[in-house]
Order: sequence, then C-alpha cells, then structure tokens
Amino acid sequence: MTDEPAQHRRLIIAGTGIAGLSAAIYAGRANNDPLVLEGDEPGGQLTLTTEVANYPGFPDAISGPDLINKMKEQATQFGADIDHGVVESVTKLDDGRIRVECANGDTYTADAFIAASGASARTLGVPGEDELMGYGLSTCATCDGAFFKGEDMLVVGGGDAAMEEATFLTKFADTVYIAHRREEFRAEAHWVDRVQEKAEDGDIDILRNTELLEIHGSQEEGVDHVTLAQNESGYPKDNLDDDGTETLDMDVGAVFYAIGHTPNTEYFEGTGVELDETGYVTVQGGDGGGQTRTGVGGIFGAGDVVDHHYQQAATAGGMGVKAALDADEYLEDVPERDTAAPQATADDD
Repeated sequence: MTDEPAQHRRLIIAGTGIAGLSAAIYAGRANNDPLVLEGDEPGGQLTLTTEVANYPGFPDAISGPDLINKMKEQATQFGADIDHGVVESVTKLDDGRIRVECANGDTYTADAFIAASGASARTLGVPGEDELMGYGLSTCATCDGAFFKGEDMLVVGGGDAAMEEATFLTKFADTVYIAHRREEFRAEAHWVDRVQEKAEDGDIDILRNTELLEIHGSQEEGVDHVTLAQNESGYPKDNLDDDGTETLDMDVGAVFYAIGHTPNTEYFEGTGVELDETGYVTVQGGDGGGQTRTGVGGIFGAGDVVDHHYQQAATAGGMGVKAALDADEYLEDVPERDTAAPQATADDD
C-alpha cells in the first residue's frame, strides 16, 4: 500500500446508470460532495434502449441516452462531479476511510462508497447482435415487449427468467417462441407448467434442443428473421457438422435474451463485502428492495448489483435514493476530512 496522498471525497458512487445518478442527485442535495465514476459502460444498460416508455414522468417516452443525460445534468446541478473511471478495487482502511483504485491508476479515498455499477446482460456473440441491440433485440421483455405488439417474438433461454419473460410477452405477441439449447429446462416447475399451459393454448411454441445462430435485420427496419440450429441431442452449435443438425430461418419481429446477468462487483473480491454465489451484493434486510447497507460500514449497494429480481429502471432509481439516504445517515457520525489526506494501511481484519 503506497503512502502517497490521494484525493479524498465525502462520498464516491460507482456507476452512472439510473441507480448511481439517483444516488448522486440526493447526495448532492445533502452536500455530501459526491464523485460519480462512470465505469466502462457509462449510463448502464439503459443507453442500449432506444425508447423508454415505462419510466415515471415521461408519458410520450424518452430514449435511454436522453434520460441518462438529463439525470447527469440534474446531478451536476446539485454538486455532483462525474468522471470516467473503472473501479478496480475497494478497500476499507483501518482509519475508517474507503480506498478506491481505478484501472487507469487514479486512486481516491472516501468516507462512504455506493456500489451502483449494475449488472451486464449475458449475450451470445452471434452475427447481427451488436447491430440490432436496441433495434428489435433486447435483454428486457418488461421494458421493450410492448413495442412489438402483434409480432412473432423469440425468447432465448431455459431458466426462470426465460419462462417468465415468455409468459409476459404473450400479452403482446402473436406467437412467442422459446429456444433452449437442451431438452430439459432449468426453470422451476411452476414456470415450466405456466409455459406449458400457454403452449397448449397456442400462445407459446417451445423449441427444444435449439440455438440461435444469427439475427437478421437493420437498425432502420428492426429484426426481420433469425437463423436457428436444431439437433435432437441438444447443443446444436457444438454439432453443426453433425448430419442430425438442421438449420432453419424463422420470421420474428423481436428477439429477447433471457440468459442471465453478471453483476459488476469484481472489485469487492477479497473485501469484507459479502457477495452471493452469483456475485450480487448482499445487503441488510434482504435483496431486491431492502436496506442498502452492506456488512462493511460505509459501503452501500444499489440497483442491479443487489437486485437480481426486478432489474427495472424505476426500482433501481428507488434503491439509489435509499443508498444516498443511508449513506447520509452514516456520514452524520463521520467527521469531515481534508480533501488530500495521507493514506493509511488497510485493516488486516
């Protein structure tokens, strides 16, 4: 641990998605001098959404980037500083401060830290994915399903999220197809039963042992069709040269990935902050809407780093507000320090 001085802030927030910016607005109004570090995905997943119609206050919808930019402007008006920085490690020091190191070498200390760095949706890397993300390809059926009313839609996945999203999409779709690479679903029996009921009604068509190979379309026209591979033994992409593997094109107007998320919490490895088995931050009062305090004093979690259930912009915003209020309460008992104080060594405990 170096003895060189680092810039000290009252509060550092990791992430400029809805959760991080909501926290920054409240923290700025509370005069807690927040520094917001953008991370490697400034604005978070919402910047991939071309139109947000379910965020309160925007009845005519707003683009994801526009909403993020408005929130940034609001946060800076209340005193927040926003800077680029990918958090690489977080360490609780023995004098109570929190050391934050970034990938570019910048180092800070803070009296409190809010993790709002989000979770990244898993993708497949198939042709057409990068071009069409946000233009007919989505990782959130709840967010975007209503934009494709009357279309045939494809859901990729076999877990609870895929079953839930496919069931939800039947409100809007002509037919919902579920493509799963194996015969058996990973989802709980409750969700499989619901999907089977929808399939019997003709609302859902289950494509087992099927994988997505390519998404076709354009940003101007959206998704036009997809190319799939099928093999009765499962995992057809691993057996494309097998005589038993067939490829087919299917007309769909939208594709939804439901193959999980990876929380951006690697920087907590080796700290006292508890993570669950999939990497989500564990907070007091339970996940997905409880308190935002972690088990380490001065460190808080908000948004998709905590919430692996709802994962909506509005719920993330609410958690960001909670985290700022919890941090403010914590900081009431922490004396203010110089903005460039010498660094202490980490507490080995």
